Amino acid sequence: MIETARLRLVPATAALARAELGDRTQFARLLGARVPEGWPPETLADALPLFLQWLEEAPEHAGWLAWYALAEDGGTTGWVLVASGGFKGPPLDNTVEIGYSVLPQYQGGGYATEMVRGLVAWAMAQPGVAHVVAEAEGDNPASVRVLLKAGFVACRPGEEPGCARFEFVNGGMSDAT
Repeated sequence: MIETARLRLVPATAALARAELGDRTQFARLLGARVPEGWPPETLADALPLFLQWLEEAPEHAGWLAWYALAEDGGTTGWVLVASGGFKGPPLDNTVEIGYSVLPQYQGGGYATEMVRGLVAWAMAQPGVAHVVAEAEGDNPASVRVLLKAGFVACRPGEEPGCARFEFVNGGMSDAT
């Protein structure tokens, strides 16, 4: 688990991913958090079966896939699931690629930036990681802002048309949220 100023980041396991796909009540219980309507974020839904497959095939990769971001639930009953982030697998050539998604009702509150910072710090502390990269679509200025605030710089065009590739510059995190 990773703790940031406002978030608790929980790595996905096969049990969590299985519950996320098929049993919302069990998923909430395993997370220890309320799961809002609209979960999962639209950009994440199609990838969930693949994440489950990867976790079942290689449970030791748990930290290298999805993480769940929990925030305090407005002082009411504990934690609420606000976002998901993670990596596209374990390091390859000393590099990991990060991605993230925040539920619409929690966007604009700095959760994405805080989550990315926490995940980058975790990744950079792992053996075999020297670089963290990300891609963002040019028509998604919010995602670009998250990466810039988290210490990334644009380095070249991305793999997908219309995307830019960003790389984390160690020590380059902005204090702005």
